[in-house]
Amino acid sequence: MKIIIHGGFFSESSTNIETKVAKQEALLRIVKKSHDYLQTHSALEAVVFAVSMLEDDALFNAGIGSQIQSDGKIRMSAALMNGETQKMSGVINIENVKNPIQVTQVLMKEDDRILGGSGATNYARQHGFEAFSTEIPQRRAEYEAKVKSLGLGTVGCVALDKDGKIAVATSTGGKGFELVGRISDSATVAGNYANPFCGVSLTGVGEDIVSNATAAKIVTRVTDGFSLQDAFAKTFDELLPYDGFAGAIAIDSKGNVFHQDSHPSMVFASFDGEKEEVFN
Repeated sequence: MKIIIHGGFFSESSTNIETKVAKQEALLRIVKKSHDYLQTHSALEAVVFAVSMLEDDALFNAGIGSQIQSDGKIRMSAALMNGETQKMSGVINIENVKNPIQVTQVLMKEDDRILGGSGATNYARQHGFEAFSTEIPQRRAEYEAKVKSLGLGTVGCVALDKDGKIAVATSTGGKGFELVGRISDSATVAGNYANPFCGVSLTGVGEDIVSNATAAKIVTRVTDGFSLQDAFAKTFDELLPYDGFAGAIAIDSKGNVFHQDSHPSMVFASFDGEKEEVFN
């Protein structure tokens, strides 16, 4: 049983030592709690559990603390994929929901599993998700001052459970100040993808990630016999012609855990019950 999580890029927020230490501590706490949860739950349940905690932490740009778009509103996206069944569910530009990833978990049972805009928000209300503002004062101050962050904040989780099943979940609060209607990579197979062989979650510039079909490429290459490291190497090389900005975490069916970024520094943590790793 193994699990790895990410919380976007460190450069998307302040780079002081206090923030760095806070993110390291938060990621280690969340990944260890999620590994404990994985002991008695499936990979699918565990990735939702982990990403929910990341959404609830204002250090990360998802759920609480999501970025504000150009019209002053917060719209979030999230996706969930079951590697065993190959089913993916997602919400795009959902509003006023505390945990978008939990909405995707409910959506997994539907025939229509990816919803956007008001349809996603209405679905959440119909299924017991109360209206909740995820705005924090820091984001409003940034918006009022028109201070653009680098927009590289997304959270994600990949888990391998005791039965060898893989699942992945990804959630984002957007890049901030984007055009209304902009769709990120998080609820697409470019940013969130899994099958029985591998699971991958991405963070970075959504347009770069979609252009490269990054997550789907990595998973497909592992399925076709590439090692996890070689699949990453080839896929990240394909970002170079346009200086694509991306970071990825992954676990394959053999239990190999891997992460890579094209620009420093993606924040991440992993835990297998004994060995922990956190970004430096």
